Amino acid sequence: MRGGGNMNKMMKQMQKMQKDMMKAQEELQEMTFEATAGGGMVKVVANGSKVITGIEINEEVVDPDDVEMLQDLIITATNDVLKQVDDKSNDTMGQFTKGMNLPGGMF
Repeated sequence: MRGGGNMNKMMKQMQKMQKDMMKAQEELQEMTFEATAGGGMVKVVANGSKVITGIEINEEVVDPDDVEMLQDLIITATNDVLKQVDDKSNDTMGQFTKGMNLPGGMF
């Protein structure tokens, strides 16, 4: 039974890593992210699950003759906040996969 102790140690390490990953994912999902566009005229808030939880629009940016600008600001802020969530997720989960050769660029 050569190497049995090493296998048990490795299994315990993997179980700990899995538990730590799950905790990190839960913490990430509870985080709040904000992005603004147009000098703060539009603000989009999302959680770590990429769910948009709020949008604030300054009334000064609401121009019935230029709806496209408002739409662009909302899209810009939304894309930015979702990128923040992705970046944080990659940073957080990447710490668990550092040094592993996972296929397909996972995490």
